[in-house]
Amino acid sequence: MKRAHLQKLRLCDTLEIIADALPNVDRLRCLRTASAIVQLLRDIHRFEETVIFPAYEANLTSAEANLASTARLRVEHIEDQCFAGEVAESLLAIGHGEPIESAEAVRFMLRGFFDGLRRHIAFEREHVLPRIGVSDTDPAA
Repeated sequence: MKRAHLQKLRLCDTLEIIADALPNVDRLRCLRTASAIVQLLRDIHRFEETVIFPAYEANLTSAEANLASTARLRVEHIEDQCFAGEVAESLLAIGHGEPIESAEAVRFMLRGFFDGLRRHIAFEREHVLPRIGVSDTDPAA
């Protein structure tokens, strides 16, 4: 799980670098990121939903189980994957040299995506990992 968080945080950092550089971006970085983003999230989400979430749910009290946190996290996974497709499409276009009509709009899209991922990771670190017995004392880990 920590490795999955690290991979997603690296993705967030790369997207932030791209957002900060707009409209003068590294086109190769855009292409590399676009080619990896959807599959990376799909693989991590599959792991979380088949391994981590069942372990988390098994450690909840009956009152906590009614909060439906994992149901919300699963919905966020779907939203993140859809959003990742849109991000990948934009990055591919930029990477292939298509003109950036609105750097501000692309910046907004990228920031919305990586901010959401970071919030999701923060929730998992604060609530899910402790319940499954994973220590996460290093916030950068």
